[in-house]
Amino acid sequence: MGFWARLELLLGSGEVVIDRPQGSTHPRYPDVVYPLDYGYVEGTRSGDGQEVDVWRGSLPGASLVGIVCTVDTRKGDTEIKLLVGCTEQEIEAIVRFHDDGDGMSAITVRRDTVRREEKERS
Repeated sequence: MGFWARLELLLGSGEVVIDRPQGSTHPRYPDVVYPLDYGYVEGTRSGDGQEVDVWRGSLPGASLVGIVCTVDTRKGDTEIKLLVGCTEQEIEAIVRFHDDGDGMSAITVRRDTVRREEKERS
């Protein structure tokens, strides 16, 4: 089973709970506003001991379109967050959200890009 298939399995293993809807503020940092729905997959565990994080966009359905990888030098951690139903513009907004210029940065891996690269290799 490949990387994306395993992520799909993980995504489907529990309910996606949105605990920070689009436009809401961070519980500890009221100046931080979420550009999209943000939550987690119930019953999973990430490297930080919490559930696996999910950004949910406006596309219909629950298709996994990629991941965002973050590094936070203030907290000394890294995370992978699932991108579900996100448009390119929404993915760009998520990256801007995580690139705060104060210790946190992000990159994305888009699933379609990976599929295209895999096709070109074969």
